[in-house]
Amino acid sequence: MTGAQDGPTSDRVMRMINGYWATGVLGTAATYDLFTHLEDLEEEGATPAELAGRAGIAPRGAQALLDSLVALDLVAVAEGRYRNTPEASAFLVAGRPESLTGFARLKMGHLASLAALPDVVRAGGPVADAVVEIADNPHWERLVQALAAQTVPVARLAAEALGLADAGKISVLDIGGGSGVCSAVWLGLNPEARAVQVDWAPINAIARRLLAEQGVGERVDHVDGDFHTVDFGEDEHDVVMYSNIAHQEGPEDNQAVFARARRALRPGGTLVVSDYVVDDDRAGPPFALTFAGEMLLKSRHGSTWRRRDYRQWLTAAGFEDVRFLETPSPTTLVLAR
Repeated sequence: MTGAQDGPTSDRVMRMINGYWATGVLGTAATYDLFTHLEDLEEEGATPAELAGRAGIAPRGAQALLDSLVALDLVAVAEGRYRNTPEASAFLVAGRPESLTGFARLKMGHLASLAALPDVVRAGGPVADAVVEIADNPHWERLVQALAAQTVPVARLAAEALGLADAGKISVLDIGGGSGVCSAVWLGLNPEARAVQVDWAPINAIARRLLAEQGVGERVDHVDGDFHTVDFGEDEHDVVMYSNIAHQEGPEDNQAVFARARRALRPGGTLVVSDYVVDDDRAGPPFALTFAGEMLLKSRHGSTWRRRDYRQWLTAAGFEDVRFLETPSPTTLVLAR
C-alpha cells in the first residue's frame, strides 16, 4: 500500500546530515574544471563521456559528479546532455573575476577541521591555535586569493555607492586588506586614487604581487604589521575599508578599530565595513548565522555580529550616519560617516 505521508519527512534532514557531499562534489568539480569544460560545450551540451575525456577523469566519475551537480541545481540535463545553469556559469567558470572555484577547492580542504567542532563548542573557542591569529599560517596564500572573487562585486557596489570613480584624488586606507582586491577595484575605477594597505607582511607580499598584476601596484603603499597596533594617522584618508575582518574580532577590538578609523578619516570621509551581518533578532540571514560556527572554530572572540552591534560600536566611535547596503552575495556593506 502506498500513499502520501502527512506531516514532515526526513528528506531535508538527510540532505543536511550529508551536506558535506555538496562541499566535496563542488570542490572536486572545481579541481577538474568541470564547469569550465561545460561552458566551452554550452551550445550542444556535453555527455558524461565527452566531459570525462576533456577533464581527464573516469566516465563513471564524471557521471557521479554530474548526477550530484544536477541535484544541487548547478547543472541541467536534457536528452543525456549536460549544461551549466546560469548560477554555475556566473560563479563557477574558472578565470572569470567572480569565479568561486578557488574557494570551492579551499573549503573542501577544511572538511576535516569540523571533527573538532564538538570539543570547540564545549570549550567555547578553538582547542588549538586560533587560525585567524597566525601571521605566517600557510593557508593565507590560498585563502586571500579565494576570498578575492567574492569581494569583487561587493567592492564595485561600494564604489558606486560612494561615487569613487569620479572622486578625483582620494586616499584609501585598507585595514587587513588581504589580497588587495578592494584597492584593485577602486583604483582601477579611479586613476587618481591612491591606497595604503595595513596587513601582516606575508599577506602584503601576496597583495603586492596581485596588485602589480592588476596594474595598480605603484599606487598602493603597504604597511607591514598588526592592524591592532599600527598607527592609522589622523585626517589622512577619504575612505577606510574594513573587509572580512569584523567577524574574526570581538566587540572591544572592533569598537577600538572603528574609533581609530574615525580619527584617520578626513572630514566627510567614510568607513566601509564589509562582512556577514545578522539581523538583530538573530533569525537570519542563513549564511551569516551559519558562519558564526566557523568563527567559533577558528577565532578566540569572533562571530557574526548584529546590525545593532555595528550601530552601537560606530556611534561610540564618533560616527553619526550609519547605513546598511545589501549586496548580491552573503555580504552586507556598512557605510559610516
